[in-house]
Amino acid sequence: MKYLDAIYKRSDISWFTPVELFKPWYAHGIAEAIMRTANFSVPLKIYEIGGGSGTCAKGVMDYIKLNAPTRVYDNMTYVSVEISPTLAKKQLETVGEVDSHLAKFSVECRDAADPNEWGHEEQPCWVIMLEVLDNLPHDLIYSKDQVSSWMEVWVQKIRDGQELSELYKPLEDPLIMSCMEILDISKDGSTRGSMAGSFAKNIWAKIFPSPRKCWLPTGSLKLLQVLHGALPKMSLIASDFSYLPDVRIPGERAPLVSSKKDGKSSDLNNYLDAKGEADIFFPTDFWLLERIDHHCSVKLKPRDISSKKGKKRRTLTLDTSSFMEEFGLPTKTRTKDGYNPMLDDFKNTKFYLSVPTHNTK
Repeated sequence: MKYLDAIYKRSDISWFTPVELFKPWYAHGIAEAIMRTANFSVPLKIYEIGGGSGTCAKGVMDYIKLNAPTRVYDNMTYVSVEISPTLAKKQLETVGEVDSHLAKFSVECRDAADPNEWGHEEQPCWVIMLEVLDNLPHDLIYSKDQVSSWMEVWVQKIRDGQELSELYKPLEDPLIMSCMEILDISKDGSTRGSMAGSFAKNIWAKIFPSPRKCWLPTGSLKLLQVLHGALPKMSLIASDFSYLPDVRIPGERAPLVSSKKDGKSSDLNNYLDAKGEADIFFPTDFWLLERIDHHCSVKLKPRDISSKKGKKRRTLTLDTSSFMEEFGLPTKTRTKDGYNPMLDDFKNTKFYLSVPTHNTK
C-alpha cells in the first residue's frame, strides 16, 4: 500500500485503472473471455473504445498469440477508437513493443459516439470498453417535489460568467426522454397505483415537499445506439464502477467529483464547482445498462425489456472478482499472505458481457 501511495503522489493521475495495475493478467482475463465465446469461423476483429495507453490491447494480443490457434492470431485485427491524439500515439508505442502486433493493430483517432465516423459492418466482432461509461456525459432532471413534472437541468453563467447556476426547462431533449422511457419514468411525475394512493401522495407532497434529482446516462445511450447501428453483430465486454463511495452530489446515480493538488485528492460538494479542474466519475447502473443494451439492439418497448420477448442479446453481469476467477489467472496476483488485490480490491466494479442471439420470438 505504501508503494501504491507513493506512485499516486508522484503522478497527476487521480487513479490507475485495474488493467494498468494488474498487467498483463487483467487483460489476459478479458482475452480468455473473448476466446471462449468468439466465432473463429470468421477472422477475429476487436474494437476497443478509449484504449488509454494501449495496455489492454497489448495484453489481449499477447494472450491470443500465445494461446489461440495460429490462424486466429495471424488473421485477427484490433482497432482502437481513441479521441485523444496523444493517447493514440502512446497506444501505437505500447503495442509496437511486439513487432508482429503492429500489422494487426490500428488506431482511429475519432469520437466513437459520432455515427458519421462509422460504416456498417455485418461480420461478428468484439467491442471492449474499460472505464469508459463512468466518463460519458450524463443529463440531470429535476422535480420540485414527489409529484411535480420532471424538468431538464441546464447550466447557465451568472455574474458576468464568474459563477454557474442551474436553470430548469421543460423536457425536450430526445435522449433524455428516451432514457426516461427505458427507466419507465413518467414525464409528469405520476406513478402507477390506486387513485386513493395517488391522492395521498399528492397531499403528502404538498405538506412535506421533497425535491428530486435524477442523473441519466444519456452518453451511454447515444454510444450504444451508434454501436448497435454500425456493428449489429457485435459482442460487448465492459467494465466500470457499480457504485462510488462518499458521493456528496445529490441525486440518483450522482457522480463523484474530485480534484487533486499536491498529490492529495479532495471531493467537491457541487458539480458546478468543478469548472474543468476536476475529475467526474459516474457510477454505472448495470441493470439500466442491460435495459439500454436490449433497447438499442431491437428497439423494445419498456414493458418488453424485462422479458425474453424479441431479445437479440444474451447478457451477464459479474463482480470483477467473479469474472477474474472464471476467466483470469488470479494465482498470478496473490500475495504471500493470501491477499489478492485483483480479487479483494475494486469491490465497486463489475463486468458486463453481451453477445448476440438469434432469438426473435
